[in-house]
Amino acid sequence: MPELPEVEVTRRGIAAPLLGARVLAARLGKPLRWPLGRPVESLAGGTLGAVARRGKYLWLPLRHGSRAGAADDGGLLLHLGMSGSLALLREAPEAGPHDHFDLVTDRGTLRLNDPRRFGAVVWSASLQAAPASTLLQRLGAEPFDPALTPAVTGWAAHARPFLFEPAPMAYADAPERFQSGTPNVPALYAARAGYEIVAEVGVEAIRAHSLALTRRIIGHAQAHGYPLHTPTTDAERGGTVTLGVAAGDRVAPALLARDVIVDYRPGAGIRMAPHFYTTSEDVDRALAVLDELVEQVAEEGRADGRPAGFGVRPL
Repeated sequence: MPELPEVEVTRRGIAAPLLGARVLAARLGKPLRWPLGRPVESLAGGTLGAVARRGKYLWLPLRHGSRAGAADDGGLLLHLGMSGSLALLREAPEAGPHDHFDLVTDRGTLRLNDPRRFGAVVWSASLQAAPASTLLQRLGAEPFDPALTPAVTGWAAHARPFLFEPAPMAYADAPERFQSGTPNVPALYAARAGYEIVAEVGVEAIRAHSLALTRRIIGHAQAHGYPLHTPTTDAERGGTVTLGVAAGDRVAPALLARDVIVDYRPGAGIRMAPHFYTTSEDVDRALAVLDELVEQVAEEGRADGRPAGFGVRPL
């Protein structure tokens, strides 16, 4: 998931080359989290201003008139969601299955790739107008704001940490000002083991194993009538499968109690995510327990006179 540092690095990478760039065309692929809010072809002819960031949102101001304040002025508010990334391409290849937005400029094509499509590109007249103002209103303070003072720090947060000066505290620039004391070096070394295991197994081997196991889950779901909220095509699927199980909020905790590790998301369903250490026997056992619990919930529903049908309404 792209976190704030990655979003800031992305902003810095595209801000200079896009400043003053003229938009030649735009393209929308599959629907993202929210609709754009205006015809995509209306973006052409605009001139991009300075790319800004607020929280994990990126703001691309777009001026259509010769002076600021023209009726068509506004901007694009972008969010990378859980799997999105932006790239500025000099010569963009043909859009792939996960390339859902292109902003073609005279400096190159800004392309949003987002396999899970939780990201967003929305038009707003300004950051102070809806929908931007609605999306940004609950965000907290910016970590790069020099006025933001940490409540608890250590010597590593000092602007001159090795002088060990007495109070008052002279804070370092963000993000160093939020550091505490001596870094937990043993924990950092312990974390290396995870990377070494992945390197030994091999990313390609992990991906192939993951696809085989998620295919196994998908086949079971299709055979047992569970609605799927996950792409069935390998090229479009990550490492999780989401099943639209009735009463998923009750079934998921029961699965966890039976040592079947899943995640439940309201409105989506129960997510299963086998890893390289998961075997096909593990998957079969998990699915057998799922079937048992779903049938148990259905029996309780029939006893109470409630509908016992499977599924939740698709997103």
